[in-house]
Formats: sequence, C-alpha cells, structure tokens
Amino acid sequence: MRMDQRQVLTPRMIQSMEILQLPLTALEERIEQELQQNPTLELRTRDPEAPSSSSDSDSQSESISDDTRALVIDPHQPDAQEFDRLEKMAEYFENEEFATNASFRPSHWESQDRDGKLDAMANTADRGPGLSEHLRSQWSFLDLPEPVKKAGEILIDYIDADGYLRTPFDRIQLEQRDPIPVEHLQEALKYIQTLDPPGVGARDLRECLLLQLDALEKDEEMSEGHDFDLERALIRDHLNDLEKNRYPAISKKLNRPIEQIKSAVRRLARLQPHPGRQYAIDEAPPITPDAEIFFNEDTGQYDIRMARDIAPQLRLKGMYLKMLKKCPDKKTRDFLTQNLRNAQWLIESIEQRRSTIERVLRVVVQTQKEFFDHGPEHLKPLPMTSVADQLGVHVATVSRAVSEKWVQTPRGLFPLRKFFSGGTQNASGQDMSWEAVKEKLRVLIENEDKNNPLNDDEIVEKLKEQGIELARRTVAKYRKLLNIPTARQRKAY
Repeated sequence: MRMDQRQVLTPRMIQSMEILQLPLTALEERIEQELQQNPTLELRTRDPEAPSSSSDSDSQSESISDDTRALVIDPHQPDAQEFDRLEKMAEYFENEEFATNASFRPSHWESQDRDGKLDAMANTADRGPGLSEHLRSQWSFLDLPEPVKKAGEILIDYIDADGYLRTPFDRIQLEQRDPIPVEHLQEALKYIQTLDPPGVGARDLRECLLLQLDALEKDEEMSEGHDFDLERALIRDHLNDLEKNRYPAISKKLNRPIEQIKSAVRRLARLQPHPGRQYAIDEAPPITPDAEIFFNEDTGQYDIRMARDIAPQLRLKGMYLKMLKKCPDKKTRDFLTQNLRNAQWLIESIEQRRSTIERVLRVVVQTQKEFFDHGPEHLKPLPMTSVADQLGVHVATVSRAVSEKWVQTPRGLFPLRKFFSGGTQNASGQDMSWEAVKEKLRVLIENEDKNNPLNDDEIVEKLKEQGIELARRTVAKYRKLLNIPTARQRKAY
C-alpha cells in the first residue's frame, strides 16, 4: 500500500479546454451538433429588434423558475434538496408517440422563421468545374484518332492544380495497365497545350510562358504593342537573369536598350505562371472575428465587444426538468440526468470561454494601446507568461484562448496571436516587439532609393540610427520572412 498524489483531468475539464480552443465557426458547429443530439438543450429565439438588457435576462430567469437551476447531483446525500428534484416522473416516456413528438425537436425547428444557414447555402454561387473537368469537356470535342484521344485522357489526369504536367512520359507509361506508345503521348500533349487556359500542360515555367505568348500572338487585339521576338528571347534564354535582376547583362547580350527590356518585362508580368489556379476550388474557410476592439467615443478609451455571443441564448428545457421530478423509472431518470448535466456543462464551458477570451483581450488593449493609435511600428512585446501571471491562469490556458482566434481592430483584422511576442529595447529603453522591428525594416526598405538599394549591412546601420541594434543575420532573416528580395534584385535600372 502507498499514498500518492496525482493530477487527473476530469471529463468536464477536458471539455472546457476543447471549447476554449475552438474558433468561433467551429464552436457554432459544436453547439449545433449538441442541439441535435441533446433533447434537454434549446436555443432561445430572440427578436433581433428587441433591446436586450440585464433586467430582461433577470425576468426570463425568474419565469423559468427553480426547475432550470444548474443540477448538482450528489448520490452520497440522498436527502439533499438538489437530489429531491430527481425523485418523480410521470408518464411521458411510457407514451410511444413521445419520441416523434415535436417536443424532442430543437427549438430552432419550432420557429416559423427561415433557417439562415439553409438560405446562405442556397444563395451561395456554384464553385464551377475544376481544372480537370474543364479540360475534359474541351477534350471531348476534339476529333482525334482513338489512341491519341485515350492518351490525352490519361495525361489530363496527371496535370496538377497549377496546370503543369510534371510527371515524365516514362513514368506515366509504367503506371498504365495497357502499354501506351510515347508517340501517342507526345501527340496528345500538343493538342492539350492548345486548350484553355493558355499555358496548360506545360512541363516547366519557360514552356508555360512560351505557350501563353503563342496564344497571345494569335489574338490580333491582345497582341497589339508586343515585341514577341524580344519577349520570347527573354523567356527562352534569360529567365534566370531576369530573376536575378541582371538587366545590364541581358541588354549587352541581346543588343537592346534597357528601357526596351523593362517594357517587355512589364508585358510579360501579365502572363500567368500558374494557369490552372483560376479553376482551383478555394477551400479556405471565411475568417470570423471572435471579438471587436473599437474606440469608445463616450469614454475616450478602447473597448471590447464580443461577436455573436450565443451562450446567453442556450438554456435547459424546463419541460424535461419537470419530467425528471416525477420520473419513477431509474433508467429514464439516469438518461435525463446525464443529458441535463452535459447541457449544463456545455453552457458553463462556453461562458468560461467567453470570459477567458475577454480577460485576455483586456490585457491586450491595455498593453497595445499605442498600436491601435499609431500602427504596427508601436507594437509592444507581450509574452504569454506575463499575461498568464496577470490573469492568474496557466500559460497553456492563454495559448488555447488565442489559438485560431481573430479580432477586428481599428487597424484591421488580425489573428489574436499577433499581439503576443517577445521583443527588445531601443537605445532609449523603450520596449519594442519583434513585429514592430520587422515593420520598421519594411518601411525602411520601402522608402529606399531604388536606384541604389540598401544592402543588409546598410540596413543594420540605418536601424542603429533609430536606436535598434540587430545583427546582420537577423536583418537577413527578417527580410526573408517579409518576402523582400536582396539589394541586387531590388535595384531599378
């Protein structure tokens, strides 16, 4: 025998942590799922034009009476007041028609109003065909020999979402059950490369751009003003030099003025390096902010408004609580007790989530006031450990509270995690977050002389003049994170 002490997470704590970490859209799906599965939970419908007030909620809670109070079931105290509420039940569950009674339906079914989600789904535009379907529909109209037709259908399956055929012919042949001559694959690819969008079926960027130039040259209106000989030469022989911004070298090799080359590059910039993406299905979910930070004109301070707070509209159905008081059957009583307890836990977890996020946002507003006033360069360092200490919670709780949460601010829509980072101090002892340092670096490069851009060593010196000391490798790291090319690639001719 031994005595030990362990930390055990109860199901209620696990549920609370899961609810806290969910983004708003996922939370709404979770609530919808619970409304479908748990008959004791309902969503109170409210008139959107009716003003909500604390007195309103008080009167509603009084009208629900004692039956809707949170259940506290203690089997070791059979004489307790709360346990007495489980003693009685009537004939509800003995009625075989009860299961199909409208009482089992979630309250949003009972409403005669239109379902907003169904309306939104009905009004959403069709995604349209993907790239593969678009190519197949065109391929079906071509009058070609049957072996070439079949080879083309196979090749279309190998074209990726960007519109490229990156798989070699020999590998395609090995993966087919029936042998296909390479001549048929080559012939089919020639026809595929004439389909819409221009450039589809290319095997690399150079071939893709050349195919688009060929299609452009056939259009009299679109080809006006193009120097196709120069543009083809740039793509065919000098694509690497263009990437590295070597205009003088290109000018010397082609015996063309730099201005003509720059004009040709501007025209080439209209070409699409990923022709298939215009038919890609966008799976990115819409961003829904959990809260809004706004400037309150009355108080002269920044305030917080939680978005679409659904917790006050969730409640236990009083009908089932009344059933529970009269229930003689232990199995039915256990079923109702478990569902009522789950519903109460969900309501409390959602309320705890809202409270935690709001408390975290209060610290953000207090710390990052200068960011909201003046912009990204004034973002302060805010470690999560510091916020956890201020709120008296574990740092993991703060991490879950900011995970996948978005907030609408006077400066735009930002992920909540953006406001949490380490930082440094400038020469005057003022705290600056690393995000603010990146912003200063970006502004510095944005305002440089493009004919003589700053290299990394010069950027280090410029930042030092502003009181920010960084190593050269740190500047290079931040420049890459901001997708800013090197000084040679930024040079304008």
